[in-house]
Amino acid sequence: MPPFDDWNTIDEEEEEELQDAAFFEGKRDVILFCIDCSESMHELRDDPNYEDVKTSHLFTALEAAMQIQKKKVVVGPNDSVGIVLFNTARSSEAKNHATEIKKNSFVYQPITLISAPAIQELIQLLDAAREDPDLLKFTFPPITGKKMPMGDVFTSCNWVLRDGAPKTASKRVFLITDDDNPHPGSKQLVTSARTTLLDLTQSGVQIEPFFIATPEKPFEPTKFYSSVLLPNVLNDEDEDTGVLPESISITRIDDLLSQMHFHEVPKHAIFSIPFQLADGFVISIKGYGLVTEQKKGTYKYFVDLGDRMEVANSRTVYVDEDQQAEVDKTEMVYGMSLGAAPVEGVSDDEDEGADTDCRAVPLGKRPFYTADEIRSFRTLDLEPSIKLLGFKNRTELAFEDSIKHSVFIYPNELKYSGSKRTFAALLKKMIEKKKIGLVLALTRRNAAPVFCAMLPQAESGEEGGWNEPAGFHLIPLPFADDIRAAPLEEAFRAPDELKDAARVWIDKLCVKDGAYPPDSYPNPALAYHNAQLQASAFREEFDPEAFEDLTRPKYDMIHKRAGNLMKEWKRALLTDESANVVPVTTGSKRKADVSVDEAEIRSKHEVGALAKLRVDQLKDFLKSKSQPVSGKKAELIDRIGDWLDAH
Repeated sequence: MPPFDDWNTIDEEEEEELQDAAFFEGKRDVILFCIDCSESMHELRDDPNYEDVKTSHLFTALEAAMQIQKKKVVVGPNDSVGIVLFNTARSSEAKNHATEIKKNSFVYQPITLISAPAIQELIQLLDAAREDPDLLKFTFPPITGKKMPMGDVFTSCNWVLRDGAPKTASKRVFLITDDDNPHPGSKQLVTSARTTLLDLTQSGVQIEPFFIATPEKPFEPTKFYSSVLLPNVLNDEDEDTGVLPESISITRIDDLLSQMHFHEVPKHAIFSIPFQLADGFVISIKGYGLVTEQKKGTYKYFVDLGDRMEVANSRTVYVDEDQQAEVDKTEMVYGMSLGAAPVEGVSDDEDEGADTDCRAVPLGKRPFYTADEIRSFRTLDLEPSIKLLGFKNRTELAFEDSIKHSVFIYPNELKYSGSKRTFAALLKKMIEKKKIGLVLALTRRNAAPVFCAMLPQAESGEEGGWNEPAGFHLIPLPFADDIRAAPLEEAFRAPDELKDAARVWIDKLCVKDGAYPPDSYPNPALAYHNAQLQASAFREEFDPEAFEDLTRPKYDMIHKRAGNLMKEWKRALLTDESANVVPVTTGSKRKADVSVDEAEIRSKHEVGALAKLRVDQLKDFLKSKSQPVSGKKAELIDRIGDWLDAH
């Protein structure tokens, strides 16, 4: 039986059973690289990274596919990757694909789980192609004359994904080509490609295009692909007027890998539930998390069997201490403590009217509850859904009401027909009237219902394509218990002269708008950990010196731009009285004479009287100068003396 203090805690295994199955959909990711092998992709160019070395767009595309797979060895070992080449004269030798893959397409790597041997085979091919630039053209000879219809390309991708991809995985195709008009003047092939792509998307496959453009040959999506690959829009009547965003066109082939990293992580829906607008009026929506912390992968336990290592599967077992036997989870009940045990030897008459710390359980009542009852307490017997309660003015939503990350919701046409159009109409009217919605949301079966503000967001576009889609932000609202009065403390204020001196060097170091893409700066601790695992998986030596921390400040550039200005500001800071006062530490009791300014510290140092100060005063001074505060009193005095001598 679980301990009394765990009565409101359900272990992780049981939580998985209680959660909505839709939450786990798409946890595995499948990427199929669909790479063009036409003559232009084989055309040799100077390698920007190596001198006297030739490369091609096909080589760079395969290298990007290899880098993505190497990264997934660490961050997504359960994901699957495949590579299909089209517009090549080489035919597929694989027995399970040979009869169904269209002509002029070749399955270089079927859809399989990420594995080091398959990646090493691709690495060996690329190393050999770097030595012999014509190797790729010999291995995957391009077809001459009429190119492969794009409808057949999408059909081949559909068959490859059907044969190798798990049904519940999120499936995507990375289409890489430099030909902006594969079928000039053929409306029939355009219609065929669009129809086939529609079948592909209806089976749950998403197309991520990467169009390669060069200064000599710019890529114009309007010639062919804007008629085939239409963006996702809310209004059905706008579907025929969409134009692909220009941001998917890669002006430099070197940007191919960086663009793939942006699209590498799929957009998983964290829930798919009904949205009740009124009694009997329901649509379907999906929720997407906008902010997620990237963590290290979960480790596994292994058993050393001498000649090999086997994975040890762990499980939680509950044992009855009296019978020393395993207890079935279905027989488990959850209880709560009811106070101290009654005092032995005291009769009811003697105890009547006396103060006691225990309370009796009334007859007919029991302090133990089953898992179903605990779930009922938590969910209030509600099913996962969002219920619209009413509307409020947008001005009533305060900034401090946002206490957790919001969730972005979008219509799901597959569950309820008409969800898209109804959702768009509600969004449009709420934006016009400047309203927010108030909803009651239960997103998972084992979650607690919360009141949320539904903030509308209109689609906004910038140069290079749209950047924010249309939809609602679901903002969890705080309960009364979550609201606390913030303690207001008045601090020392810097004079205007000191502010102006600081503003000068800060302006020199400010990053211009759009010059800081957060996606280009990975977590250095996580990247360092993954680099070691990746080297271990491929049996490579890991060189810590070769690791580059992209978040490390460029000190040379900082000192060059604002070094003199920062020195002037520091000199002004030393002469300001408010900047050299150590504030009184807060506590239950105010300590007297804690504030010690730098002038007093210097005077005591000059006469050798620092030992007369208390340890907390010494530590406060060291903290104000960003110095370590560890060690005994003698070490603190020496550290202060060293700092004063150096400054």
